[in-house]
Amino acid sequence: MSEQTAELAKGLSRREKLDRYLSLLGPMVMIAALLIFMALLEPARYFRVSNFDIILKDAALYMPMAMAMTLVITTRGIDLSIGSVAALTAIIMGYMVKSYGFPWWAGVSIAISLGALCGLINGLIITRLRVPDLIGTVAMDLVYRGLALVLAKGVVLSRFPEEIVAIGRGAIPGFLPIPVVIGLSTLVLGFFIYTRTRLGRYAIAIGSNPEAAELTGVPVNRYKVYVYVLMGAMAGLAGVMLAGKLNAIQATSAPFFNLHVIAAVVVGGTSLFGGRGSIVGSLAGVLLLAMMLNALVTLRIEFFWQSVASGVVIISSVAFYTWMQQKDRDGQGGFMEALASPENRRLGKFLLILAMIIGSLFLLGYMFAGDTTAVR
Repeated sequence: MSEQTAELAKGLSRREKLDRYLSLLGPMVMIAALLIFMALLEPARYFRVSNFDIILKDAALYMPMAMAMTLVITTRGIDLSIGSVAALTAIIMGYMVKSYGFPWWAGVSIAISLGALCGLINGLIITRLRVPDLIGTVAMDLVYRGLALVLAKGVVLSRFPEEIVAIGRGAIPGFLPIPVVIGLSTLVLGFFIYTRTRLGRYAIAIGSNPEAAELTGVPVNRYKVYVYVLMGAMAGLAGVMLAGKLNAIQATSAPFFNLHVIAAVVVGGTSLFGGRGSIVGSLAGVLLLAMMLNALVTLRIEFFWQSVASGVVIISSVAFYTWMQQKDRDGQGGFMEALASPENRRLGKFLLILAMIIGSLFLLGYMFAGDTTAVR
């Protein structure tokens, strides 16, 4: 009996180890497919050192927010206000530095602190007023965007100090770009928080079963507020990085930050149903989306197709991980046994047809990109 128990425990530990890396399977397969696709169509333009530098800088902008969003979604939460928070904090920083003579480091500190304050407000609305995360953050997105519009009054703030510009697009000679260093540093911090601190453990417990976590003594509301404060602070940091990257900021900046970050985190294997997340997977998701959008630009496909591609990636990744979780709940065998079932064979055929349709749409977009004769 003890030998059977030991074998069961050994098998379980192996499965747990496999599940830990399963979240990387989806984005890594997509990255490999994208690289092969671009190697066939545009190898000279895509596989350049300068282009990969652009990809890294684009991805770095979303790394801090992806780190914090991983924790938020792990607790079964969501934050749809981060784009407005980034714009609002960057505008306030711009006024502080340009109009009131604050030093650049004070402006950056104020932006991050204000972002944390916005996150605190979001967390209190969700926990104290018991407003659902989705409704609460959407409403606050309108509030923060409205405040940004009131403060900016249609003005584009530009020409920031060199130090702020360096945060967004500078480089350490012989090393990585400064925004990449900042983004990776936040991910390392997030990995430590997620795996080594009480906040990370409680986030998983809250997302898995909030009622059970509360019964075991976990202060659920307090730690939910903590993750939203962290989310707001990282949105403020992203606003600073965006202002530095563009050397300008306006009230309508960062309109799609929320969907882009959520897409990257979900693609990386963090469950929208809570209780499961991966900081490393979020990094892979951020890189995948940056590479995909860069590929669309390289192929000269219109900007609007980027939204189509992001939506497809979100739907595909959520469907994949939902299916994997259903397989675990149903007690089906291994991965190959699940794929061999009649239901999943039909699902595979449907996905293949869907992929062919979407691929045809992208091919049409590529063929007619830049062709203005059709609208004359």
